[in-house]
Amino acid sequence: MNPSWRASVLGSQLAELLRRPGRLVTTGLSVLVAAFVVFATVMAQQITTNTVLDRFRGTPEAVSLIATTDGSSSPISDAVLKRIRALPAVAEAAGRVQAGAPIAGPSERYLQIYSDPGTGPLSQARLIKGRYPDAAGQIAVNSRAAEEEGLAPGTRTTLLLPDPEHEGKTVKVAATVTGVVKSTTTAEQQPGGYTTDAYVARFADLPGFARVDIRAKNGVPESELSQQVRAVLDKASLAAALKTGSAVRAQEAREAVGGDLEEVFLLISVFLAVAVGAAALVATSTFRIVFTQRLRQLALLRAIGAPQRRLMTALAVEGALVGVVAGSLGVLMALAAGHLAPPAGRLLAGQELSTPGFPLLYAVLVVAGTVLVTVCAVLAPALSAAGVSPLQALRAAGTVTSEGRIRSARLVTGIVLAAAAAGLAALLLDQLPQPGQEDYDRDFAMLVTVASATLAFLALIALGPLLVRPVLTVAGWPLRRLGTTGGLAVSGVGGTPRRAAAVSVVVALGVALVSGALVGVACLTGYAERTAAVEAPADFRVADDGKGLDPTVVRQFAASPQLAHVTSYRTLLVAVGPKEQRTEIEVSDLDPDALPTGRSIDTATGSLEDLGPGSAVVSSKVADLLGVKAGDTLTLPPPLAASLKRGDSRRRGDIRLNVAATLPGEGPILTDVLVAPTDLDRMGASKNASGILADAATEGFAARGKAHRALEATIREHDLDPDGVSISVLAEGRDGNRDTIRFMGTTALGLVALTVLIAVVGVTATTSLTTIERTREFGLLRALGLGGGALRRTITMEAGLYGVLGGVLGLTLGIPYAWLLVRIAVTDAPLRLPGGQLLVVFAGLAALTALAGLLPARRATRITPMTALGNTE
Repeated sequence: MNPSWRASVLGSQLAELLRRPGRLVTTGLSVLVAAFVVFATVMAQQITTNTVLDRFRGTPEAVSLIATTDGSSSPISDAVLKRIRALPAVAEAAGRVQAGAPIAGPSERYLQIYSDPGTGPLSQARLIKGRYPDAAGQIAVNSRAAEEEGLAPGTRTTLLLPDPEHEGKTVKVAATVTGVVKSTTTAEQQPGGYTTDAYVARFADLPGFARVDIRAKNGVPESELSQQVRAVLDKASLAAALKTGSAVRAQEAREAVGGDLEEVFLLISVFLAVAVGAAALVATSTFRIVFTQRLRQLALLRAIGAPQRRLMTALAVEGALVGVVAGSLGVLMALAAGHLAPPAGRLLAGQELSTPGFPLLYAVLVVAGTVLVTVCAVLAPALSAAGVSPLQALRAAGTVTSEGRIRSARLVTGIVLAAAAAGLAALLLDQLPQPGQEDYDRDFAMLVTVASATLAFLALIALGPLLVRPVLTVAGWPLRRLGTTGGLAVSGVGGTPRRAAAVSVVVALGVALVSGALVGVACLTGYAERTAAVEAPADFRVADDGKGLDPTVVRQFAASPQLAHVTSYRTLLVAVGPKEQRTEIEVSDLDPDALPTGRSIDTATGSLEDLGPGSAVVSSKVADLLGVKAGDTLTLPPPLAASLKRGDSRRRGDIRLNVAATLPGEGPILTDVLVAPTDLDRMGASKNASGILADAATEGFAARGKAHRALEATIREHDLDPDGVSISVLAEGRDGNRDTIRFMGTTALGLVALTVLIAVVGVTATTSLTTIERTREFGLLRALGLGGGALRRTITMEAGLYGVLGGVLGLTLGIPYAWLLVRIAVTDAPLRLPGGQLLVVFAGLAALTALAGLLPARRATRITPMTALGNTE
């Protein structure tokens, strides 16, 4: 082919693209968003990594050399530390200690003790209140300890340390709090105390230091410093290891950004792949519309001799140009956003974030990837458009419409994909693990679920045009009732089912992911609440293994203003089951309704509301052991002698109870059988409570610390036996589970929102291009008397219908597969359907897609009827 002819074909396409820059923007918008999202994630990863390294590595930047000893060798003594400090190459040295010291009291509370200089380049603690310790018996505490333990500057606390003279005994060591510090390491996550290495021995009960951080004087090479320190250690016969500060910091960096952080970014990369796929679908749809609008021009080129191959190449180059422009703009916008994030974090949230730098290589890769995605997206539309018949040049572009009929090969492919997805889903349902079952291949089952969901979505892409009109018949009924504008909107979307399906499928993908995330979080939240109701039904548990808690003590607990929901309970042990399989179980009169967490307890059979005198609620273990369910009769033998407290009545005979309900697991505080107090009296229980459950009066670490101290004060006031009475803080494990689920839910929703954003962009692009294509149609409607406001409402409704179609299809896919994944991952998780949240998502997406049509609608109403009817393109 003549080079000049080749250039003229390519030049004509580029000229057409530049003549209509609006089309360039419209076709590249979804790709621009995808490029922005991908590179913004690169920036976010750099910010997160740098912030983690700056905050949480345990070695300050100024450390030149580190001396460490393991558990098999002697620690570095204070005398050796002094000799290291006296070396001519050493500017500063700090001994490091980390040890747990119990706080005196009936509960198990610990203060992590750290040695730190408090000031200077080697310090890991920054003073925020009071002063740093400068004498023996003084400590500074972190914010967590200050809130939970009420340790303000000037207060005193007592720590329990091993008695060196009596093995197994402890001695009390008083400590005066001089200040509050903020740690630059992970030590801030738990209550901690700080003092210098000169005074830490009083609290740590250690003969020396397991680690010494050393800073070299300016100009001293690491080799010389290492040689001098090694000489001191060898003279003291210490088998200590020496590592450079840079090597240790590099190792800490690998550990800091590994593990959970790597898994988070791996999860993000999966969602990014989905978002890029959605962008490719939108780009394919928009290019198909653009090329359809240019069929007459393409047919003219074919009529004058342009080969199909050259025409397709020109269209692919056009797509590549769109990719370069959109990718570059997306990268530049993400780069600017990344560098604005640290100052915005300080200003708006008070968070210190590290700067991300300028990852040039990633920028080039993202732009190249954007070009690749765009070229791949343009191939199918380009192949179709380049094969246009020259006779098409004799027709008007507006006469080219998308037919509802799909090709036989596509229909067969869609049916096969749907059948495969249904078959895998049926296989999963048939082999679904039972609640509590652990002996199954969880990873394989989850992989099969994802495969089935992927096949179902591919089937939706193939069969989408066939599903548009049936769904639209139902979803469009309310719009038809609105009159002419509603009917025109439904007809406009239903008249081009292939186009409507192409856009709605991307919306459906976003809705499926969002609804799946919401359902998953709801199910896991229900599981966490049920687990907390069993294992941690309250913030605190006070138990007395001796004679029990007198009713007077219980009433004083309940009267404390620092406590709420104080609930007492009594327990007895009985042995049930066949003689050869006698099993000890715990019977309690704890009232589940007395605690806020009681409403989270599910039942396998029956109802908790039926619990009363003469009835019982049994755990799954007891139900399986005795073969009972709700409505059956249960016989409990006399309690075991070992479980009777002082003051309990003598053992009595068997009692028969009706089973009010069975539980899917254990009962509150791991109880096996719940009965009414009168029935426990019949079994011979004393009036003294075995323990109480209580919540802090308000939320927060400070309120929890006050509640803790109120419990201890009551125990001391009544002179209860400290060896028999214990306080357990149940809230910490429960809080950790809640925070994990909240983080997972927020992260998942934030990530799937990217797909929704691209879907909305796709609706905007499709509506804009459709408006251009239907200029003559809209002009005719205006000429027949349809007002500008009515036309604007029609186009807006059409855009909203894309959201409605996608919402219906997405919810149909997302909810069942989300439930399957949760049921496989956590067999005991209850099925929860967050109906309100799903309704908000559905209505919100319909509103967003409708808003996406406002700009194209305004443009359409600005064209006069005469101009529109005179348009030949």
